[in-house]
Amino acid sequence: MSAIPTTLESPPPEVEAARFKQQFSEAREAIGRVIVGQQRVVEAVLTAVFCGGNVLLEGVPGLGKTELVKALSRVLDLEFRRIQFTPDLMPADIIGTNIMTSDEGGRYRFEFRRGPIFTQLLLADEINRASPKTQSALLETMQEGSVTTGGTCYQLVQPFFVLATQNPIEQEGTYPLPEAQLDRFMFKVEVPFLSRAELNEVVSRTILRKHVDLPQLLTGARILELRSTLEKVVVADPMRDYACRLVLATHPTSEFAGERVKGFVRWGASPRAAQALIRAARVRALSVGRVHVAFEDIRHFAPEVLQHRMLLNYDGQAENIRVAELVSEALAALPETPV
Repeated sequence: MSAIPTTLESPPPEVEAARFKQQFSEAREAIGRVIVGQQRVVEAVLTAVFCGGNVLLEGVPGLGKTELVKALSRVLDLEFRRIQFTPDLMPADIIGTNIMTSDEGGRYRFEFRRGPIFTQLLLADEINRASPKTQSALLETMQEGSVTTGGTCYQLVQPFFVLATQNPIEQEGTYPLPEAQLDRFMFKVEVPFLSRAELNEVVSRTILRKHVDLPQLLTGARILELRSTLEKVVVADPMRDYACRLVLATHPTSEFAGERVKGFVRWGASPRAAQALIRAARVRALSVGRVHVAFEDIRHFAPEVLQHRMLLNYDGQAENIRVAELVSEALAALPETPV
């Protein structure tokens, strides 16, 4: 008599949520040993990695953006590469190129040499210094996780994550990112300058050359498992509708828009913003041990999701309106339940 095959039952949602909370907290604390301060930045980057998004960091040089990605690669055990974007950088420098080689018989053939984009954690440093032609080399990769060249499509090893940086002050010789590429970044995170205590700690570590050994807490396979756990987080209809109304509140022609949005915004956030709000809210819920999304989870990362997806009109630019303020006003004015 043959044995009846048995299947392993998945653990209860509460157990999975507790495990996710523990691993998320451990990863955040480990990276915090290297990155002084910037708790919000670390949380946003980890959230994007866990739910498969990309992040645009905006901050002045020297705030540890490169060290953040290096620490992330060690803690998560992911391959890391860095590209310094310059005006003369070409798409082939990112994707790769076909070169002519010969075999032992002297026969010539073309061979594709992969570029630095074939990795898992990609740091695009000062991305706005390259031309739009070069910036477009990342469009397919950020959205589809693949690279197409010479008629061949290459699938990248998952998880794949792009972290790009740009300097908000020095704009001479830069190329603003097109809206299509900005929309592919799940978050735009502003990296604030350090406080007095944090700056003293950075200088102290530099002088004393304190070495920090970071543990390997996760793997790529485990991150993909955690992504499947996110799909089990309950998103009730009122939560989904709140995220949609919040996105509509950024459009000047919408009934949910405030007076300042109607007066200073030319175009609001895209449908990708609503999807990003829900994905980030699921990570936020699990990181605090809940298996359902609450209103506070959707609001938590709303500034990072919405601020780079709103375009100011001429009046808004002339008045130097800060988009982050418009997002804060929309969050304060939008009721949790529709009126």
